[in-house]
Amino acid sequence: MSESPAAASPYEVLGVSPTASDDELRRAYRGLLRRTHPDVGGDAAAFHRGQVAWERVGTPDARAAYDRMRYPDSGAEPESTVYASSAAPRGQATRTGLRARMYGHPGGLARQRYLDLLREWAGRGTSIDDPYAPALIRSAPREIRHFLAKALAEESTAQLVSALGIGFTAWHDVAAGLSGAKVDHVVLGPAGLFAVLSEDWGGPVQLRRGELVGDALGPGDTPIQDFEAAARALSKQLRVKFTALVVALPDDALADPLIVPGRGRRPTVVTVPRSRLIGLLREGLPGMERGSFEKVFELRSRLQDGIRFSVD
Repeated sequence: MSESPAAASPYEVLGVSPTASDDELRRAYRGLLRRTHPDVGGDAAAFHRGQVAWERVGTPDARAAYDRMRYPDSGAEPESTVYASSAAPRGQATRTGLRARMYGHPGGLARQRYLDLLREWAGRGTSIDDPYAPALIRSAPREIRHFLAKALAEESTAQLVSALGIGFTAWHDVAAGLSGAKVDHVVLGPAGLFAVLSEDWGGPVQLRRGELVGDALGPGDTPIQDFEAAARALSKQLRVKFTALVVALPDDALADPLIVPGRGRRPTVVTVPRSRLIGLLREGLPGMERGSFEKVFELRSRLQDGIRFSVD
């Protein structure tokens, strides 16, 4: 079971409230097993999820340990020493040396959206002492938790990109010219110019007819289509062409890269486990010609002049 804030909690898998009694929890578990057992024609995957959920909260000790668990870095703000603030003068980065030049606030918009929705869900006048308290996060609706998971995903990607080296430049939370649309990361290096979407839906995904689908995604969700629209608007705004669009997901969300080949003016879309992202940004796509230093430098100046941030 994924530890992502966006993933279904053991309580949600068992269909009970986090405040359910031990007896209610036990009855829900037994009922789930009866409905999903493969021997009676049930769903083997749902049966397995129920067993894993019970392992997490089925005993008082296990339940107490799970309820105390804090999501990794869920309350941490991005390192201000790594990223230039969106309010900083254009062309000024806060850390150079061997690290990539970094601009913007990765995860900033997603975190703000999480906090806004959490306060709205809690109710007007309700005081929230710690918006990252584990019990509070788990009790929030999954669509709210998704924004926290997305913020953490963007911050994780930014940390990886920052280590690429001084030959790379990255901009985060980039406004895409559409109403409320943004591109999570724009990364420029010798291998090309990449638009990157960082996501975490709390479960595995697969590619179907050029779109990502999965149990954690709604039937009307179109992440690749939305990403292509935002990247297309940004490309037109900046007068640049992206080498590829990259969707970075947690490693447990997919085993191997998923590729939607480019057609006409549409760039290739590559969905990769986050552990493979750096190799793709550094080496580019197979058979792709690498840009010269002069072209990269010229393109970086154009991007630096034209990019605006979604939190400006």
